Amino acid sequence: MRSLRARVALSAAVVLAIFILLTSLALERAFRDSARSAREERLLGQLYLLMAAAEAEDDRLLFPKELAEARFNLPDSGLYGAVLETGSNPIWRSTSAVGVDVPLPRSLPAGERRFDVLSNASDQEFLAAAFGITWATGDAPQRYTFVAVEDLSAYEQELSRFHRSLAGWLGFMALLMLAALLLTLHWGLAPLGRVAGEITKVESGRQGQIRGDYPTELQGLTGSLNALLAHERAQQAQLGNALGDLAHSLKTPLAVMRGAVDTNVREPLNAELFEEQLSRMDNIVQYQLQRARSRAGAVPGLAPPIRVRPLVERLCASLSKVYRSKGVDALIEIDPELQFRGAEGDLMELLGNLLDNAFKWCGRKVRTFATGGDNRLELTIEDDGPGVAPALVQQVIERGTRADEETPGHGIGLAVAQDISAAYDGVLSIGRSELGGARLHVRLGHLPHSTRIPRPPHLFR
Repeated sequence: MRSLRARVALSAAVVLAIFILLTSLALERAFRDSARSAREERLLGQLYLLMAAAEAEDDRLLFPKELAEARFNLPDSGLYGAVLETGSNPIWRSTSAVGVDVPLPRSLPAGERRFDVLSNASDQEFLAAAFGITWATGDAPQRYTFVAVEDLSAYEQELSRFHRSLAGWLGFMALLMLAALLLTLHWGLAPLGRVAGEITKVESGRQGQIRGDYPTELQGLTGSLNALLAHERAQQAQLGNALGDLAHSLKTPLAVMRGAVDTNVREPLNAELFEEQLSRMDNIVQYQLQRARSRAGAVPGLAPPIRVRPLVERLCASLSKVYRSKGVDALIEIDPELQFRGAEGDLMELLGNLLDNAFKWCGRKVRTFATGGDNRLELTIEDDGPGVAPALVQQVIERGTRADEETPGHGIGLAVAQDISAAYDGVLSIGRSELGGARLHVRLGHLPHSTRIPRPPHLFR
């Protein structure tokens, strides 16, 4: 069965049927026991009436012609009385038992009381109550057993009426509960239907992501789907950027080579110039291919959490060796338990470029601190260097011309950091630090939607 709705509906129907069946059995048993107990109490009362009506005379018991209980006086009324002396032979029968095949229990010792279900030759069932007593009549006490017997036909009819009534009401309740379960099921699964509808709209291009407000159980699913969708859009955007970068990067060496060809009429071709430009074009193509391959990584929104402080410590240790001559004092103020949920390569790239920039331009001090929670991360890196003039802030973080990306000092590091921040719904800002130099602040949002952005090998190792 492939339908989730049908599975849940069938499971609910089975559970409901089992519940109704068990409920009917429990109610039937409770009613049967209650009705049986009530009849036994009534029969016991009839026994007491018989004992109260009996009188001893000349070593035998006498009963009035008309007993207080009218059914004892009516032939075949369904209620019968008898007195046993020994065995099962009665010494007295009520008028109602005359001509009727009424089964009687055996006599009981004095003080004993019993209830039995007996059957006659026609398999008709009767409920019999017997009470053994000792009666002082004449010179010696006599032992008697008073018996009251009731036909169980009325009892069985009462049970049948109860069964029919119970089946009707439970069937009606089952239908109501099934209807309520189906409505609840429809309401409970409605968010899944809305998700499917939004996915259809995304597939048709009518919307870019899943925007509905869904229950907690589906938020992980919708968040992951949005991360996948954003990841795909980011890949497409980065592919366009890479093609634009490649075309822009090849423009200059091609122009140089074209100029050399144009001057070939007056001067011989410069083989060294052509070799230089061809090598440069080859490096550019190789770098762009490496960038394209690196974009095929995992979706960062589905990556496991990463502890931030150990990564910062490792990067600072490496940079301290690179800039050993400065003797940089790197201060790290980050909670050891702080985590970042995203691609580890993205975080490494982001921290590497920002810390490399701080170590490069600082005097002696670099301070790094971070806060976060609920898939957010705010990272600040300060140095005591010359800082960045406000007029140049926008310029240093823009993606510039990539004609010669492997030559150090072209400012692409902050541009890459800006791209990574934007990929995580974040922003990179540059200001003045308390140490006197630059203050680089990055705020990353909830849903990363980009693969890692590669960097040229010279930016950070």
